[in-house]
Amino acid sequence: MPIESAPPVRKRSSNLAQGVVEVLTQRILLGQLQPGEKLPSESTIVAEHGVSRTVVREALSKLQASGLVETRHGIGTFVLAPQAQSGLRLHVDTLASVRSMLELRLGLEVQAVALAAQRRSDAQLARMREVLSDYQASLANNDSCVEADKRFHQLIAEATGNTFFSEIMLHLGTAMIPRTQVKAAERGGADFAQLGQLAHLEHEAIFNAIKRQDPDAARAAMVLHLTNSRDRFSGE
Repeated sequence: MPIESAPPVRKRSSNLAQGVVEVLTQRILLGQLQPGEKLPSESTIVAEHGVSRTVVREALSKLQASGLVETRHGIGTFVLAPQAQSGLRLHVDTLASVRSMLELRLGLEVQAVALAAQRRSDAQLARMREVLSDYQASLANNDSCVEADKRFHQLIAEATGNTFFSEIMLHLGTAMIPRTQVKAAERGGADFAQLGQLAHLEHEAIFNAIKRQDPDAARAAMVLHLTNSRDRFSGE
């Protein structure tokens, strides 16, 4: 009996460690933990995440293997400057660069959303719903929707269960939601409030496909969203 129950225990431990990895990775890539800064102590991470020290050590080991941190024995674990981060500082400030970014996202997110539809958890779906509600509230108040927009797409990447998707999306940051970064001279008469409302309707279609766990519908909804976004900016 103990032999049969061992594999699930290891799996749970690995999943818990991966959860800690994703949270700390996000904090590093978003600049909440700066290069050279010391990570919170093991005991602090244990308290924050409700996990064991073994899980925390496994998570720190994964972060070190990914090149995000280094452990200095007897001192602590410190954030490194990830090479991948500096290599993905993309400047999206012209209509041509917006189109290039959306082409990149088509290659990345169409596959990601299909995986998310198959693998998402109820908790992940609930977080997507919450973010879309935030997006809608921002629209109603004429506030910026960029953070909610970015977070929705990041949650889709996280729901794939493949950390490479989520790490790439985190690296892209606000560059993947480029409408407010386009130079004023190139914006012309673009109505960003209207663009935000159209994007909201498309997000809802994506969300509903993920909710139904329909990967084909999710792919189609994402293709429509990103191609529409590209065409709205290009005027095609």
